[in-house]
Amino acid sequence: MVAALSARLAAPCTQSRVQQRPTRKQLAVRAVAAEAPSSTTGQPHGRVFNFSAGPAVLPLEVLEQAQADLLNWRGSGMSVMEMSHRGKEFQSIIDAAEADLRALLSIPDNYHVLFMQGGASTQFSAIPLNLAADGDAVDYIVTGSWSKKAAGEAKKYAKVNVAATGDNKSIPARDSWNLSADAKYVHYCDNETIQGVEFKGAPDVGGKVLIADMSSNFLSKPVDVSKYGLIYAGAQKNIGPAGVTIVIVRDDLIGNARPITPVMLDYKVQADDKSMYNTPPCWSIYIAGLVFAKMRADGGLAAALANNEKKAKILYDAIAGSNGFYNSPVDPAVRSLMNVPFTIPSNPDLEKEFIAQAAKQGMIQLKGHRSVGGMRASIYNSMPLEGVQQLAAFMQKFAAQHAK
Repeated sequence: MVAALSARLAAPCTQSRVQQRPTRKQLAVRAVAAEAPSSTTGQPHGRVFNFSAGPAVLPLEVLEQAQADLLNWRGSGMSVMEMSHRGKEFQSIIDAAEADLRALLSIPDNYHVLFMQGGASTQFSAIPLNLAADGDAVDYIVTGSWSKKAAGEAKKYAKVNVAATGDNKSIPARDSWNLSADAKYVHYCDNETIQGVEFKGAPDVGGKVLIADMSSNFLSKPVDVSKYGLIYAGAQKNIGPAGVTIVIVRDDLIGNARPITPVMLDYKVQADDKSMYNTPPCWSIYIAGLVFAKMRADGGLAAALANNEKKAKILYDAIAGSNGFYNSPVDPAVRSLMNVPFTIPSNPDLEKEFIAQAAKQGMIQLKGHRSVGGMRASIYNSMPLEGVQQLAAFMQKFAAQHAK
């Protein structure tokens, strides 16, 4: 049988390949290849500069390490995607990830670190189910799309008071907030990915339990965890691939989940089982752990903040120096270091051409969110400085070519 198969493979085709019609699959592959951006960035492996808001760019060194470990993690004879989450190999991975994360953020001992699933959006439900009883008051500060969604979901489980509402380009003054006297917690989004609005420190909520969605700026700057009751963040924006959500929660807030709380959302269950009540997102945790270790080696969160400030300044200066060709709609006092939305106010039709031309030069995912339009450059920790510099240079050239 083997000899017969070899003979068939060696025999000449009776029909010329040139005469054969391409299959649908071949046509689809050709179409994708034709639309793919050309990598003119000079990056290793022919990579582009990916300005996606998430899933987003990861450190090249982390990807190379994951590639090297893919088939055989540290001589174990198996991939991380294959190993049992109950085995000593994966236990060492999740333990190292938690230890490095605790070191990066100086997380106090009275806080649990949970590796949960379902994305940050699942926490919109988990938080009121764990921290408030039916009918309890909870406060939400709405400054953009994600905090608005969080408040909307919480209304299913608690009495939501929207204590302040922004205009999607600024943060309401603290003295205008109408906080409830008996609120179980105050929730806000530290960085609105879509609008590009970012808090520059933990808001003062008068001793109430403060909860922060830090999905799109997690580990981008130093944070005093002790000021918060709970911090949560989806991984896919700044620390790893989609699949794992980090929850950092104070001990005293665990153990009061309502009876109706799904077991997978019960913080006590997750804490007691050390994030392994069921099979966790092993690969995502592994990649996040590599990112944490790299960040520690690179100087920690102070170094990350300095780098992020430098990159953001380049883009905001490019916008400011365009003589009005580009516009950033966000109040300068609260402009995000992670997500930079901008428009071409004099001719919005040029925005599609901007995005298309940038993609041809290896700068992709610059289209703004469908709800706001325009452009958006997400410049998370792992976006190389060279990517931001190239984008700024392209912006200057494009403006010179199209300014009236």
